[in-house]
Order: sequence, then C-alpha cells, then structure tokens
Amino acid sequence: MSQPEQNPSRSTKQSRDPLSTDDGRISVSQSVVSKIAGVACREISGVHAMGTSGGRAVGAIRERIPGSSGPSFSQGVGVEVGETQAAVDLDIVVEYGISVAELGRSIQRNVKQAVERMTGLEVTEVNINVDDVYLPDEGGQETQQRVQ
Repeated sequence: MSQPEQNPSRSTKQSRDPLSTDDGRISVSQSVVSKIAGVACREISGVHAMGTSGGRAVGAIRERIPGSSGPSFSQGVGVEVGETQAAVDLDIVVEYGISVAELGRSIQRNVKQAVERMTGLEVTEVNINVDDVYLPDEGGQETQQRVQ
C-alpha cells in the first residue's frame, strides 16, 4: 500500500496546470500559439493556403518586398490565450476534391495536439472557416475561385 502524498493540493495543482512550477509561472504569448497552430494546420494535406482573400493578397505583396521576413506562419490564425487555456480560429483555402469535414477533423486534431504538447496549454476549441477552394486551371495555370 502506498503512502498518501504530503501535500495533495500542490500535486493536484501541478497536474492540472503544467505552466505553474515550484520556481514560478510560465506564460506563452499569443504569437507563439499562432505560429504553432499555423504550422500544424499547414502540415495537413489538402490545405492549400491560409487566410482570407484580403489577407492572402497583402501577404503576397509583403513577400515580394526585398528584405521582408518571408511568409507569415500565423496568417489566417486567430487565437485567444488565457493562463491555462487557448482557443484557435483558422481561415483556410481547401484544395478542390478534398472532403471538408474530414480535413477539418484532421486539422483540429493536429493543431490541438501540437499546441498542447508544445505549450502545456489546454486547447478548448479549434474553429475552422473554409474561406476558399483552390482550383487548378485546365490550361496548366493555377487559379483560385471564391466559393459563394
């Protein structure tokens, strides 16, 4: 028979909140969660791009400016971060022919796992807004058609 812990409230608090330690508190900024969520979303096959049409246009212009930092991993990602929890909103462009429901579940699972594993925050929800469908043009050129 094992002995009860000396300070059960302390171990219970630590098991529920991995960001509180005996040495202090660990905080994770919104920009960190945004980047992790953006990368995790892009890892899923069937996600062509991220962001609303206006955001993607601004991002494309920004990438062409010499000396710019390149593509933004947090484009199309919105997050709310509390002390122990985070909520994620994603705007995506889906490749034509992909099941939106299956893709959405895969994205939700991957983003939730990545954010929780890397930050210790509990992800309460991952909301996905399919903003566009990517259609390859039959002439070999690529086009995007907005779904109405």
